[in-house]
Amino acid sequence: MTPEQALCNAIIIQAVKDYRLALKNLKRNPDSYRAKDTKDECERFFRSKYYTGLTDVDGEYLIRRLNEEVDGK
Repeated sequence: MTPEQALCNAIIIQAVKDYRLALKNLKRNPDSYRAKDTKDECERFFRSKYYTGLTDVDGEYLIRRLNEEVDGK
């Protein structure tokens, strides 16, 4: 793995961690503005051209899978 690939992976992994945590926080506290903002920001990232330049993983697929994971499905 090249340093560039490692950096791309690290960016995506951090976004996944942030998104997962925001979903869990919203599940416990649906009125949390901070969690809602983080969730929205991550979803924009997963749908962005920047994201698609980093990986071939479909952003919509990732969003669905993370929501299913947090929902326990």
